[in-house]
Amino acid sequence: MNILITGGSGFIGSHLTKHYLKNGHSVTVIDNFITGNKNNLKEIINNKSLRLIEVDLVDYNYKDLSSFDIVFDLASPASPAVFKKLSFEIFKVNSIGLINLLDFFVKSKSKTFVFASTSEVYGDPKVNPQPETYYGNVHTTGPRSSYDEGKRFAEAVIAAYISKHNIDARIARIFNTYGPYMNKEDGRFISNFINQAINNQPLTIYGDGSQTRSSCYISDMVEALAALGEKNNLKGEIINIGNPDERKVVDVANLTKQMTGSNSQISFLPIEEDDPKKRCPDITKAKKLLGWEPKIKLEEGLKTTINYFKNL
Repeated sequence: MNILITGGSGFIGSHLTKHYLKNGHSVTVIDNFITGNKNNLKEIINNKSLRLIEVDLVDYNYKDLSSFDIVFDLASPASPAVFKKLSFEIFKVNSIGLINLLDFFVKSKSKTFVFASTSEVYGDPKVNPQPETYYGNVHTTGPRSSYDEGKRFAEAVIAAYISKHNIDARIARIFNTYGPYMNKEDGRFISNFINQAINNQPLTIYGDGSQTRSSCYISDMVEALAALGEKNNLKGEIINIGNPDERKVVDVANLTKQMTGSNSQISFLPIEEDDPKKRCPDITKAKKLLGWEPKIKLEEGLKTTINYFKNL
């Protein structure tokens, strides 16, 4: 197959790129490296089946590209650490960038489009676990709104293109994901805890730690995204992808301390505005339509991720 992955040097994107190259497919990656990292692709950079285009989707004209079997759009900063700093870049890539990409998709007669949306579209949910039918509880002008509202707008755009152009597009609502090649500065709780524990620094928890998160290991995430792109008869489907193993943040902090043998203390700081109190995917649709559910337990995934950061 001929695969296009925008944001293909990012954490999830680089793993997806390697997955398709390993399985003998041709992959074109588009990335402006605003948050992606070329080092994530260093082991495959000379692969003859990889084409890397360094450009911003907002400005790209696609004149040198032809049709693709699957287009995966992962081109958006997705780290809480940059929601304010890169707010306009997030808005633009999820609006102008997406529309340009969809226009190319239609014109090129490419086959399947997969958009990486997010559990953030549910905001601070009042329903737990969150099914795809839940409309969310989102603060439209809050500190996370560039990402939350950017992705919600993007989903609406895709729905309009399906209606107008009859394209085969699918939406993945991605929940917390972790594993090797995470950016240690991305502000996510697992990467924060691991790196703080390794350096015997205080493990910072915002709030009392009773808020919950559900964390999916990267290999499980890639399997689900690939299935979403490759399976037939999924046009228009919106599917949660995540691990429903819901844990309190304070429990993950203590587990990380135990697994790293760290002497770190836990430091409780004021909770940030709009920080979700619950985050857990209902993956009923993923099980039914993709034949997928996560295999990697948190303890197993943490071990690999801790080793990765220790060896950086």
